[in-house]
Amino acid sequence: MTPPPSRGLAAPALSPWRRKGASPPKTGGTGGTGEGVHVTRRALLASTAAAALPLPAFAATPVPTSPNLFVGTGGHGHTYPGPSLPFGMVQLGPDTDVERWDACSGYHSGDGSIMGFSHTHLSGTGIGDMLDVLLVPTRGPVQLLPGPLDDPDKGYRQRFRDEHAEPGYYRVTLESGVVAELTVTERTGWHRYTFPAGPGHILVDLSHLILDSSDQPPLITDATLGVDDAGTITGARTVNRWAKGRRIHFALQLSRKPDRITFYGDGDREQPAGSRAIAGKRLKAVLHYDDAGAAPVAARCGLSAVDVAGARANLAAEAPHWDFDRIRRAARARWAGALDTITVEGGTADQRTIMASALYHAQLAPTLFSDVDGRYVGMDRKVHRLPKGQAAYSTFSLWDTYRALHPLLTIVAPERVESLVADMIRQTQQSPYGPPVWPLQGVETGCMIGWHSVSVLAEAQAKGIPGDYAAAWPGIARRSFDFAAPDMDNSKGRDLYDAKGYVPADTWWESVSRTQEYAYDDWASSHIARAIGRPAEADRLLRRSRNWRNVIDGGIGFARPRFADGSWWSPYDPVQLGHMPKPWWRDYTEANGWQATFLNQHDVYGLIDHMGGEAKFEAKLDALFTAPSTLPANAPPDISGLVGQYAHGNEPDHHVAYLYAYTGSPWKTQAMVRRLCTDMYRNDPDGVIGNDDCGQMSAWFVLSALGFYPVDPVEAVYVFGSPLFERATLRLPGGKRLVIEAPGNRADTPYVTAVRWNGRPWSRTWIRHADLVKGGTLSFTMSATPNKRFGRAPAARPPSNGRLRA
Repeated sequence: MTPPPSRGLAAPALSPWRRKGASPPKTGGTGGTGEGVHVTRRALLASTAAAALPLPAFAATPVPTSPNLFVGTGGHGHTYPGPSLPFGMVQLGPDTDVERWDACSGYHSGDGSIMGFSHTHLSGTGIGDMLDVLLVPTRGPVQLLPGPLDDPDKGYRQRFRDEHAEPGYYRVTLESGVVAELTVTERTGWHRYTFPAGPGHILVDLSHLILDSSDQPPLITDATLGVDDAGTITGARTVNRWAKGRRIHFALQLSRKPDRITFYGDGDREQPAGSRAIAGKRLKAVLHYDDAGAAPVAARCGLSAVDVAGARANLAAEAPHWDFDRIRRAARARWAGALDTITVEGGTADQRTIMASALYHAQLAPTLFSDVDGRYVGMDRKVHRLPKGQAAYSTFSLWDTYRALHPLLTIVAPERVESLVADMIRQTQQSPYGPPVWPLQGVETGCMIGWHSVSVLAEAQAKGIPGDYAAAWPGIARRSFDFAAPDMDNSKGRDLYDAKGYVPADTWWESVSRTQEYAYDDWASSHIARAIGRPAEADRLLRRSRNWRNVIDGGIGFARPRFADGSWWSPYDPVQLGHMPKPWWRDYTEANGWQATFLNQHDVYGLIDHMGGEAKFEAKLDALFTAPSTLPANAPPDISGLVGQYAHGNEPDHHVAYLYAYTGSPWKTQAMVRRLCTDMYRNDPDGVIGNDDCGQMSAWFVLSALGFYPVDPVEAVYVFGSPLFERATLRLPGGKRLVIEAPGNRADTPYVTAVRWNGRPWSRTWIRHADLVKGGTLSFTMSATPNKRFGRAPAARPPSNGRLRA
């Protein structure tokens, strides 16, 4: 039952939240208690507003805080602790498992043994891939298989101790006695192995990759491995995992020449002594040292998606010496500059560490994809060359990251955004599908629905990021209007969406979410069309962006599946995932009716009116956060981090706590945002409530902890929430500073009673991006009790669909 308005959202006890990947509930529907639904990570506060915790005295000079790279490596965060540079091509690190969903990154905290160290990883994704070129330093008899996780004595995996990770550097002691150290440049991975006295060897396993029960062989084709006269080991392979057909090449050099090299072909067949090259599918080489402990063995490995020559060139350009510590110092300096963009004071020590860790994880992807000579593999699978000074990128988790990660980068790294936008425009031109969806290593995975790269482009254009947006238009038009074009799962039903105004639930799965997300992409595309002088197409897209109305049943106030004949699914249950029992035919994408009801980001006032006005809409929001956290048995693990039926562990609802500002009750936003900041993030391996999804979960925390969030990135404004710290300083380009103050802010003061901008009273509950990036001081007055007058007037509420509340 919805609480009375006088109680709001600060008083009810916080529902224990469900972790992504936890056991599904044993009962479904809206009625029961949902046995098995709640998985509690820790005791939660009964009320954020009532939890007064002692805080350290306000510091006049901020103390730099180091990130904890193990945050998110446990639970279902799917991060990894190995070194990378900001947005670097190489993500070097330890691998502990390749067969569990929780090991999508190749690493999971607590596994107890390490298989070896590979050069590419995905940070926080819900699908696994990569793990290219595994090196295994060890001693004793040669083992060619890793062995099972539950019995590490059966293979080459090793127990370990003394694990240490910091930005740009990783160190661990393996049970063989080898101390392994890792660091990186943008395109090369560096290893330093210190062996005990006596013989040892390094296994190069080119067959190592993420596995899944649904995989069908061959997962690896066209693999090669060999050594040249100078001792450089080179190789390549084609991988058919998630990004099917992606190609990776490498060149590996060693500071100490091995005494001999043994190659192994398919089936682990040992090749004749003296062999120097091999081809097949699953290849390995063992580098033997008769006295491995005589001196440390350093290895440096260059990568390229283009060819071995590109890997060699990357290695030559970025690794001209053997000074491991020099590379480590350079990596540390790069990260110091990237992490110094935001410094905070106040809060707890753990909160400051969470902030630094989130900022770190928000700068791992997208990843560099072009070689030092500018060559890269385009979305047309052809090799292209960039002009000097430009870069190509991979690993765009756009369904997730358009919401907060890309908006955060427009504040702290606008020059990087300009580079990303130029690359995204090229991808739009080169892809047969148009705007990219989830590109990985030159392959369009087509993962998720919609084509949300248009949001990133439209947001950048609205914020004044330079780019040739007109060059992207033919691809955008093809994706939006050409229904005869090659199709993928992310754009099924576009013809019906155009003709009927919605995707029918008896024609395509995930029809409700498709309709809503296509509408948002139409909204973003209409901005691009208008900006480049295509008014007719802009008007058509703008009209079509209102199609979300056709899957929101205003009579009951819920997103509801609709059939081709215009009828609604009945009887309706918002907890269920759809009208068919089969789990693969859902009417919502990683959501149910509760969560999908509030998916609209770009026409909030239209949604409010469609659902019966402000009072009814606000009551529905209250009900979302206080409903029983019951899920059906076929719910995917992505629906996690539940507060009522709000799911913080997945992206579709990330903006929803901020919607109270549009009803004139921003104090409810403040209470809920503070609650989410304090209860959904921890300074712990199990410290992210869901997959970090290439930094989206982290970016949500960074922005929300600062005190604002982009409900609709294309609108180019930020809605105020509840700042977590007493002071935050953002270093902006051109030597400017943005200071966000909340003097005396404590755990029991989540409410904003007044705002000042550059010393003057600020009555609005939002601020434009254009104002923030000029620099200045944004001051919040915090309180343990809400000021319900602040933000109540329609003129104080955020704009939506290009207009203020009438």
